[in-house]
Amino acid sequence: EPLVALTAREGSFHAGWAPTPSRPLAGLKVLDLTRVLAGPVATRFLAGYGADVLRIDPPSWEEPGVIPEVTLGKRCARLDLRLARDRDVFETLLAQADVLVHGYRPAALEGLGFGEEVRRRLNPGLVDVALDAYGWTGPWSGRRGFDSLVQMSAGIAERGMRWRNADHPVPLPVQALDHATGYLIAAAVVRGLVLRLEEGRTTQARLSLARTALLLIGLSPSEKATAQPLAPATEEDLAPTLEQTAWGPARRYLPPVAIDGAAMMWDRPAANLGSSPPKWGHQNGVKSDIRTRAPL
Repeated sequence: EPLVALTAREGSFHAGWAPTPSRPLAGLKVLDLTRVLAGPVATRFLAGYGADVLRIDPPSWEEPGVIPEVTLGKRCARLDLRLARDRDVFETLLAQADVLVHGYRPAALEGLGFGEEVRRRLNPGLVDVALDAYGWTGPWSGRRGFDSLVQMSAGIAERGMRWRNADHPVPLPVQALDHATGYLIAAAVVRGLVLRLEEGRTTQARLSLARTALLLIGLSPSEKATAQPLAPATEEDLAPTLEQTAWGPARRYLPPVAIDGAAMMWDRPAANLGSSPPKWGHQNGVKSDIRTRAPL
């Protein structure tokens, strides 16, 4: 499979959105149906450049320990897509969205009545980006998985075991597949928007943690390479402002990506799942410009 399997089709639709230089994604509506961790990394990046990201979760879903990290810049609502009234709300949101990012297993949205053909009918101009664990073809397609499991099955943990001369698998100490795939998803969204604006085409993109693992394995150093210790964090690695989250003030690390002339900032602090209604539109929030010095 390609790293990003992108399909572009000719379409007839009103784009309804155009970028601005200083805030490239301002006004863009992104419907986020993702969970830990790759999809939320992608939509957090999009929110940082102005996108109106609306995350939808089932009524009882929680992600203890990571919510302050993955909800930055987003409004988080709950819908039960098994209920008619919530399905109607979701259908309206989907029809109004510019972008859909979803990490459900391949058949899950189809089972809920929102398969690819339905999504295209409701919104012909939708940039539709999907993520799964083990790819979209082959005997493992559709299998449940997450970063650490994919590291095991893709051979990353086995290479770590040999490199460390250990007697057990040694995965990476970070969720590298999630974060790398998240930024690839964001790039796929931007590419889809460019094709829509410049060529009038609508796009669908598919990515997987397993395919990203193959990329990282190909970029890895020799097993004979000497490990270099990680440099300790310094003041320069931290954002200059405090963020007033739902759990109290927090200071974040700077993001690994920057675009000249367009400061990354978030219009909303991190908040609990289900803390917003399922509606579009920026509401009053705290704007945190990580590239502007401010007193702590």
